[in-house]
This record gives sequence, structure tokens and C-alpha cells, in this order.
Amino acid sequence: MKLLKTVPAALMLAGGVVASMHAAADDSVFTVMDDPTTAKKPFEGNLNAGYLAQSGNTQSSSLTADTTMTWYGQTTAWSLWGNASNTSSNDERSSEKYAVGGRSRFNTTDYDYLFGQASWLTDRYNGYRERDIATAGYGRQFLNGPVHSFRFEFGPGVRYDEHTDDTTETQPLGYASGAYAWQMTDTTKFTQGVSVFGADDTTLNSETALDVAINEHFGLKVAYNVTWNSEPPETAPEHTDRRTTVSLGYKM
Repeated sequence: MKLLKTVPAALMLAGGVVASMHAAADDSVFTVMDDPTTAKKPFEGNLNAGYLAQSGNTQSSSLTADTTMTWYGQTTAWSLWGNASNTSSNDERSSEKYAVGGRSRFNTTDYDYLFGQASWLTDRYNGYRERDIATAGYGRQFLNGPVHSFRFEFGPGVRYDEHTDDTTETQPLGYASGAYAWQMTDTTKFTQGVSVFGADDTTLNSETALDVAINEHFGLKVAYNVTWNSEPPETAPEHTDRRTTVSLGYKM
């Protein structure tokens, strides 16, 4: 990647800078804390976007965007999320990824809850024309803020893969995920999420992020994502993908 190499006439547009990008096969790490008992309002949402363009000796561009929206009830929460990223160099597309998902949570006690979630992914430059995942199970809210929040959840699921070489596979899986948030200051928040989708092809995802508020609605987000596949597609044989982004965020 030459996205950050300085050349004359480099152009960085508003919306943030993609520090580096290697498209990940699947980085489904839901790190938003969706405990309805701690919700301050019935709806919370955010939108983050970053863009970099370079011209001169090298023509390149890179774009990343993600959003999460959560609606809260007395004992329930519903979330929708999505992300997109693509990179081009010298008019050649080198990565392109889009993903959307939904999630529901129902608190059975102050600390125990049931959940269900589903996601869709396309990442053809890493071998996946389509990947669909659905999981459900039990979770435990060990910490629920306001400074520290931590939850752990697990359950069964199913996954459907359609690879770019036209092969398909449907398999059961075991899902587990942990998400931690630390409100370091009034304007700075650290989050760490890890999820595992255990199957014949096990996927492990990690997201480490730091959000810094500029004002009530805008902030900066620095995120580092790692995805590891035990048996990646033959068309994209690398086991580990990494992505680092710096983006401008809007809080709804």
C-alpha cells in the first residue's frame, strides 16, 4: 500500500484519514454497549467516515465508513449496524468490503440477558462473495458503567459461505464474544471487543478503538481491527488481516 507515502499534490479530504487498510474477511465485533438498564435516552447512533485521496506520481484513494444505531426499551435493545470500505490504486480496485447486521437483546435479570443477531458480508478481494451468519444465546453483563462496562456472551449459530471461486458451504458454529468499554474521561472512551466464530473454518475478530469527543456531536475515532481465519479461501490464503483507521465521527 502506498496510501500514506507523501508525494506532491497529495490531497486529504474532510472526514478523516485512513491510516492503513487491509480488507478483513470478517470483522463482526459488536462493541456498542446495549444494556437497556443504563441507556440515557431511547435512541443512540453514530456515523464514522474517513477518506484519503492522492494524486501525482501515484493515483490512489481509500474510503471507510461505519454506523451503529440502537433503540432501547425498558428491558430490550435493538441495533442495526453497517460498514463499508474500498481502496483503489492507479484506477485499479484493490479492496472492497460491505457488511450489514442486526441484533436484539432482552434482559432477563439485572445482569443476565438473551440475544440474537445476524449479519451479511461481501468481501470478494479476500475470497468471499457472500458470508451470512446468524447466532443466538445467553449473555452476562458483569459491569454496566458508568466508568467500566463489560459483557460476555455465547451461543450456537449457523454460517453460509459463498466463495469467489463459486464454491459454497453451510456449517454450524459456536459463537462467543466479549466487549469492554472504559470511559477514561468525559471526552475519551476506550473499547475492546473480541469475537470467535468456531467452525471448520474458525474466525477470530478483534477491535481496539479510542473515541475522543470534539463537542456534543462530533469526535475522532482511532480503530485497529484484526481478523484471523484458520482456513482462509484458496483465492486469499493469508490467515491474518489488519486494518487501522482514523475517522471523523458524528453522534446522532
